[in-house]
Amino acid sequence: MFSTISRKFQKFYKPYVVAILSTGYIIGELGHCLIGVTAKATATDLHYGDISCQFNSTVLRVNELPVECDTAKSIEICESLQLNGTRYCEWTYDGKGLEYQILAAPGFITVYTAACVIFGFAADRFNRVRLLAVTTAMFSVAVILQGLASQYWHLLIFRMLYAVGEAGCTPFSTGLLSDLFTQSKRGLVMSIFNWGVYGGYGISFPFGRHIAALDIWGLGWRVCYYVSGVTGLLVALLIGLTLDEPERKDFADEGSKNAKEESIWRVICQPPVILLMIAAGVRHTAGMCFTYNSDLYYRQYFPDYDLSWWLFTVTIVSGSFGVVLGGYVSDRFVAKMGVRSRVAFLFLSQALAAPGAFGSLYFSPVGAIISLGISYFFAEMWLGIVFAVVIEIVPLSMRSTITGIFLFFMNTIGGDLPILVEPVSKAIGYRESLYIFYVGSYIMSSTMFLIITFLMDGPRRESEVESSVMSGKNHENTDMMMAHMGSQELRSNSDFEFEHSEL
Repeated sequence: MFSTISRKFQKFYKPYVVAILSTGYIIGELGHCLIGVTAKATATDLHYGDISCQFNSTVLRVNELPVECDTAKSIEICESLQLNGTRYCEWTYDGKGLEYQILAAPGFITVYTAACVIFGFAADRFNRVRLLAVTTAMFSVAVILQGLASQYWHLLIFRMLYAVGEAGCTPFSTGLLSDLFTQSKRGLVMSIFNWGVYGGYGISFPFGRHIAALDIWGLGWRVCYYVSGVTGLLVALLIGLTLDEPERKDFADEGSKNAKEESIWRVICQPPVILLMIAAGVRHTAGMCFTYNSDLYYRQYFPDYDLSWWLFTVTIVSGSFGVVLGGYVSDRFVAKMGVRSRVAFLFLSQALAAPGAFGSLYFSPVGAIISLGISYFFAEMWLGIVFAVVIEIVPLSMRSTITGIFLFFMNTIGGDLPILVEPVSKAIGYRESLYIFYVGSYIMSSTMFLIITFLMDGPRRESEVESSVMSGKNHENTDMMMAHMGSQELRSNSDFEFEHSEL
């Protein structure tokens, strides 16, 4: 019934599809990032992670304290700290620790990356609308179950189930949108869809802090998960009942027989591809480190300030502009200068993001937020450009498979390395640990992108391309030309096929 109605209102159908799929992606990222904002509340309730001395006064300010709470290393010293007879510290769970890092990163990413590869193959073979409805319902149920968790291992298992569900969001949604819109509109549509990453992450800050603080029906942090899950179920229902599977389209020739017969692993083992996977993984590490530690960090170092709305604004506004501008520069300018210039732009954008990332940790709240906004603007330009490079340096016949493998390794590196933040922070400090894994990852990835620049080919002359097409004498050169030309058609599709990160 709903499918018939949707066809009658064809003029509004396509915008409706964009709206409903983008909403699903926002909800998916909201549930993904909630754990970082509600970490202290969940740790206190479920008793996991580290215990430390923390500031808990609503009357005093940190700069008025004779002794700061985090200097106390035992419960006795912590509870003895007073000002004018008033205790201002408490010995309780702080939301950090190895258990939290496992919950936030490896517990999610390991399952997510494996499921992404599987769903990527499934998207080419089965009904994507039905699959998307099922996976959306899956992560919605999983986030509700997280709200029902009574022990740490419950939370971990349900978060892994959530990862399986959310892994279907990108391959199925982007496949539907790419078949529904023409090339001239596809870039804008995918930018709107990709905004879900920043929308969900940004909303998680005020949502996780303020909704939990209301303690609705005495549920505390749990109500955030319930609301997210129920909303996701409504979206899953709308997807299944109101969307139609569009006709699949081919965007480019799949290349010659010679390209098809080439070994996938031979292509992946090329030095530029290997280095690009490692560099992308290192860059992803920066995003994941900040995603899972930003709220905890600002709570610890600036307990007098509620930065949730500022983090919400910076994430959505600055991050979104960076994504759109990066895609625009890649599509309109850098693409005309060859793959080498694309990678050079990656180096430049990440190098410019590093000082802002440092400032977001070093300065006081005002300076930190300003620095973070600048950093986000440059840092988030990388996503679409990296994928554009990937599809230009591999044969078109292997594009989907190699992209899935690329994303697997990138997410594995970027998702698992943040677990090292915890042991390093115990040795040298929380801020110093983030200097290494957050800021350091920007610097290291930009350095690697610079090295890769010299391994890439420069721009090809039009006469060379025409000669390669007309001669037909060298199949390998023809395949390379077709991959280069085919990527021009697919470039507007590059921003949405690449998953998260980064965060």
